[in-house]
Amino acid sequence: MADNPLHLPIRELTDAYARGDLNPIDVTEQVLARIEQLDPQLRAYVTVTADLARLQATVAAERYRRGERAPLLGVPVSIKDAFHLADTETSLGSLTQRGRIARSDSGAVARLRAAGSVMPGKTSVPEFCQSATSDNLLGPETGNPWDPSRTPGGSSGGAAASVGAGLATIALGSDGGGSIRIPAAFSGLVGYKPTTGLCPDERGFRAMTDFVTAGPLAWTVDDARIMVEVLAETRFERAATAPRRIAYSPRPDGRPVDSAVARTLDAVASTLSELGHEVIETHVPIQGWNEIFGPLVLDDELRERAHLLDRPELLTPYEHASLCAASRLSSAEVASARESLTDFRRRIDSFLHRFDAILTPTVATVAFPHDQRPKTIDGEKVDWLWGAFPFTSPFNVAATPAISLPAGIHDGLPIGAQLVTARGRDAELLNLAESLEVALAFDYAPVRERWADAKVPEPEPVP
Repeated sequence: MADNPLHLPIRELTDAYARGDLNPIDVTEQVLARIEQLDPQLRAYVTVTADLARLQATVAAERYRRGERAPLLGVPVSIKDAFHLADTETSLGSLTQRGRIARSDSGAVARLRAAGSVMPGKTSVPEFCQSATSDNLLGPETGNPWDPSRTPGGSSGGAAASVGAGLATIALGSDGGGSIRIPAAFSGLVGYKPTTGLCPDERGFRAMTDFVTAGPLAWTVDDARIMVEVLAETRFERAATAPRRIAYSPRPDGRPVDSAVARTLDAVASTLSELGHEVIETHVPIQGWNEIFGPLVLDDELRERAHLLDRPELLTPYEHASLCAASRLSSAEVASARESLTDFRRRIDSFLHRFDAILTPTVATVAFPHDQRPKTIDGEKVDWLWGAFPFTSPFNVAATPAISLPAGIHDGLPIGAQLVTARGRDAELLNLAESLEVALAFDYAPVRERWADAKVPEPEPVP
């Protein structure tokens, strides 16, 4: 058994609860103690819901005593502050939202609650989830668990940090343009974006509406599978993966990639070949994605938050710039983007009739220092907005499932590999990713050792 129960795979943790080897109450107290002592260095949480977590843990312990089971019963699950948790503030990373208390759970949170989750708190996001880093005006940016002086990515940066530092077992995130997969890659975790529409969040926060989905950040593919099954209210059959035809795109859309990332992805492609798959280096037809993504995201922002243009002093520069750009959009530009969206999805669907999966880098670099987005990558100039992370959003536009797996380490920082399958083929993607995960055998020891020295209470033996 792992020294820290928060590093146990979910099935092992819940089995230990059922046997009486561990108690949800003790594990929850350990989580809360670690948050109190470690999170000031990391700033993963914006709200700690200690009373709720203790109540949920007590209920979980009683249910185990009665012999009951549930997929996440007693499992510490952090909640991204883009989801409504009843009787708790939803700040959305914005000064404009402080003090707004949710009256009820949104859909994704309600499903996690019904599955027995213990919810220790809500995790940091950029303002209205509109950045691929986690900076906002509420306080200092969340730190990367591998190196707190660097970004964990965004917008589920706090979610990633909560898992990576052992302040939760698994995290609920959301992904509208890479917001789960980017932090997963930067933070050495598994990040899963389900097929668009599979995991709804009824009554929830609205942004990137055409592209966003709830999903997990986790230590393992199986942990991610468990959460997605809860969110989707379905089951994905675990099965051995037959040989697949995999399109490998080392530089999607011709974008530059850091040399260390490129070497790691070449090694992943070789590993897939060794597993018996046919890996073919080829162009993936994602061109034009930004001409769809940009206008539709901006149109969404204007529809939901145009009133905030009257309060620019309360907004981050990136949110204010987004709203200003949105106000200049014409209805013809939005209509053209929506028409192109249908064509783009058909194009990717057609490509994924010829290939079973796609392999790309998740991001183009390792995590960079706060407020220092790269200006060049592999000797090529890149733009501020998309330079480091141009490889995830195309698959939000395509509505396909996509996963980031930790695939290597460079200079003490993790590198992620992205796998994609066709819409609705989530089970196939999870099974393929799980077989690759075993073969890659990523070493989590460095980040776990970094956060292992907290003076926290050991769980009491269960009588």
